[in-house]
Amino acid sequence: MISRMKKQEEIKLSKYLSLILRHQPELAQVQPDASGWVAIDELLRGLNHDGRRLTREDLDYIVENSDKQRFAISDDGKMIRANQGHTYEVDLGLEPEEPPALLYHGTAKRFLPSIFQNGVHRGSRHHVHLSTREETAVSVGKRHGNPIVLIVDSGRMYNEGYQFFRSANGIWLTEHVPAKFVRLP
Repeated sequence: MISRMKKQEEIKLSKYLSLILRHQPELAQVQPDASGWVAIDELLRGLNHDGRRLTREDLDYIVENSDKQRFAISDDGKMIRANQGHTYEVDLGLEPEEPPALLYHGTAKRFLPSIFQNGVHRGSRHHVHLSTREETAVSVGKRHGNPIVLIVDSGRMYNEGYQFFRSANGIWLTEHVPAKFVRLP
């Protein structure tokens, strides 16, 4: 399938894998472990049972070529999980780290009044997602409407005791960003 897979199909499958590995594993009849890992053989069986024809080669290609590096494959090559963004309880095993002085958060213009009053909340996810690159934040913001990029004073947050974690794909995670640490460029 890889040689015939069009970019549009690759994106569609990547998003479907995100849905399964982050939010609804039952769609592929799989049960993640406490760290979010799912056996690849079970995942492929579940996807193929769902009518989606995906081989191990296809899966490896999608994981390697994901523009956002959403997925990780275990060292032994038998398991897969999403790097972050889960809405079910999961322990990614991340250790707190000192973040860069500034990070970026992409959102939509319509959310600004709430953000400047209440800060950035994680919503149904376990963490607020922040990036080191403004371009990444723009891409995220586009999913919600007219994109706005916010600057987060993460260095000051860290110095005031807030914890940050860095996922396997370099996205920075924190539980909440109070309004006093957020500004427009």
